[in-house]
Amino acid sequence: MDILDTVNQGNSIELLKKVPDNVVDLILSDIPYGIGIDDWDVLHDNTNNAYLGSSPAQEKAGAVFRKRGKPLNGWSEADRLIPKQYYDWVKTWAGDWFRVIKPGANVFVFAGRRLAHRCICAFEDIGFTYKDMLAWEKDRAAHRAQRLSVIFERRQDIISAKKWSGWKVGNLRPVFEPILWFSKPYKIGGTIADNVLRYNLGAFNESVLRKYGQEPNNILHFQSRQSDIGLHPTQKPLKLMELLIELSTVEDQVVLDPFCGSGTTLIAAIKLNRHYIGIEKEKNYYNAALNRIKEEKYDLQCLLIK
Repeated sequence: MDILDTVNQGNSIELLKKVPDNVVDLILSDIPYGIGIDDWDVLHDNTNNAYLGSSPAQEKAGAVFRKRGKPLNGWSEADRLIPKQYYDWVKTWAGDWFRVIKPGANVFVFAGRRLAHRCICAFEDIGFTYKDMLAWEKDRAAHRAQRLSVIFERRQDIISAKKWSGWKVGNLRPVFEPILWFSKPYKIGGTIADNVLRYNLGAFNESVLRKYGQEPNNILHFQSRQSDIGLHPTQKPLKLMELLIELSTVEDQVVLDPFCGSGTTLIAAIKLNRHYIGIEKEKNYYNAALNRIKEEKYDLQCLLIK
């Protein structure tokens, strides 16, 4: 299959249709969260001008908050439609995900806390089995909840500022991100054990958790290293992606990432002797993925020569 070990630049909804049925052993992807972190993350038709604006405070905070999403006021019909439109967007490609993976294959999806439930419903409605929600506990998390007292101070309302001291507007510090775990149902009339014998899929390797210094539960603790940041605003730790690949596949199986960004999933697959298929729409991230893969393969070749 000539799409193996390739990165493809373009719309994954269109390019996925070129992938044959039942050829992928794992899909591991950090999909857009639909929370307006950038233009590619606006997945609805709400045209409220609060989206993707900026303020001096956000510019000072750095890349994470350089652009802003709309506050969760929920006062307009357009606001209330955002979750439903995210669900509709997921369903435009989840069917092809279901088609290309083998029976018993797993899917790990990084999804934002705010709309993860809509992603789950879309996957279930397509035919996936929802297995679990893993929690990636991060070592650090930016926090932008604003002090309510500061808002009143700007209004020169000192009485209200004192009354509401300690209160904030926004959310608690987001120290974990959900990883949604789905699987494609195995053949009727068989068991998971039968499916493992036929496809090498359906179970998970618990010993891998110990290998990566984790407990055998659904909370994963990973710190981002210096090499895990700077190429994409939502870049994930390489070791975390390696764990998820080793947890659910064996060598020479095929890992697909339809929203591959700067290519972290693909690099993890290469390191673990898995085949990979990557798709990325944004040209600059696609180029970053190509460069990383080129460097990784060069490093591996050097090791073989030694």
